[in-house]
Amino acid sequence: MATASAYRTPLLSESSSIISTSSSSESEESPATSQRYNDFQLLNLQIKISRIPNIPCTNFHSYKSLAVLSGHVGTVSCLALCGEFILSASQGKDIIVWQQPDLRQFTKFGTGDGFVKALVTVGNKVFTAHQDSRIRVWKVSRRSENVFRLIDTLPTTKDYLGKFMKQSNYVQTRRHHKKLWIEHADSISCLAVCNGYIYSGSWDKTLKVWRISDLKCLESIKAHDDAINGLVCSSKNGVVFSASADGKIKAWGKEGKSCGGTHSLKGILEGHKDVSLNSVVVSEDGNFVYGGGSDGYLMGWVGNKNLDSWKLVCEVKAHGMAVLCMCLMKGEFLCSGSADKSICIWKREINEGLFRVGVIKGHEGPVKCLQASPVSVGGGFMLYSGSLDKSLRVWWIPNYSDEKKETTLIQVCTVL
Repeated sequence: MATASAYRTPLLSESSSIISTSSSSESEESPATSQRYNDFQLLNLQIKISRIPNIPCTNFHSYKSLAVLSGHVGTVSCLALCGEFILSASQGKDIIVWQQPDLRQFTKFGTGDGFVKALVTVGNKVFTAHQDSRIRVWKVSRRSENVFRLIDTLPTTKDYLGKFMKQSNYVQTRRHHKKLWIEHADSISCLAVCNGYIYSGSWDKTLKVWRISDLKCLESIKAHDDAINGLVCSSKNGVVFSASADGKIKAWGKEGKSCGGTHSLKGILEGHKDVSLNSVVVSEDGNFVYGGGSDGYLMGWVGNKNLDSWKLVCEVKAHGMAVLCMCLMKGEFLCSGSADKSICIWKREINEGLFRVGVIKGHEGPVKCLQASPVSVGGGFMLYSGSLDKSLRVWWIPNYSDEKKETTLIQVCTVL
């Protein structure tokens, strides 16, 4: 049997076979080449877990969910942490608030406002992105019965009225269709927050920049040649990374006053040919980026000092199907969720490789979103996963610094 070290994953020199999947949106006008995943398509993409590469599991830990949170009428699409709360949103148009530490349902909000595609929190505000191409802003307050109260929608009415009279503010979105440049022309698929700004990525291929203080749209960038699937921002240097169905991750940096304070392209991270990149994460120092592809691969790039040149330094066949989501924990661990219903835990190594230390199975549908707790709990960390099986599961992941120690988790509660 091969040793565990044989599965450490520096850059592969030989070519590998690629499992590519194509999909299209039936409910919205979209580029025919877009590689997008709606719930029906993901459910039809499911295959048996046995198709995952047969990697020995002698050193892997065994898991059972600490809690299974049910209550959504649709598939879970995104997660976020907001102080003492966990927020989960679904295709059923509802956002459920779960209160820690007992993980009981605290309240619901957002019902009827459209399929929620992404959500982020900043301060006492929650921003939700919807399939209707709008962003909604919610204020969190304990002073009223309505804890999560809708306070605005982006673009704001003020922003819209200030621009709709001028023809130069309109852009061609498709044949015979024009919109204001501050409006998205297709579903908003992802959000990121950094340094006082909200960034939104859309299937319309654009990246928009919004100022949190007054909710004004400052920029609209024609970022990619296909749908944008993921966004992340480095808190270290403010660089924004966008992952797209065109197979590229692009790095965007905010220039100085001489350039009007706008964002410009700093670098391009090339993925596999004809393979959609569905998710992106960045290291704490902002110098290392991971992308997850529709061929089941994880790829890692390291940037130079100016972050204008990027080198692919690792890639690994992580899953039997598309990687749909990722998250980093403590800068040391990478978690990946897939259409094959599994979650893999990876330990980052000094040579920038990835070493798989755990596999989590339990969801009955593709794993669509992951969120890790920023604080240590009992020598490990909490991991939250949302799936097309309409459930949110909670896991405790041990610290793998001591690889000889075996840990088996047991289910301690089920929340209905």
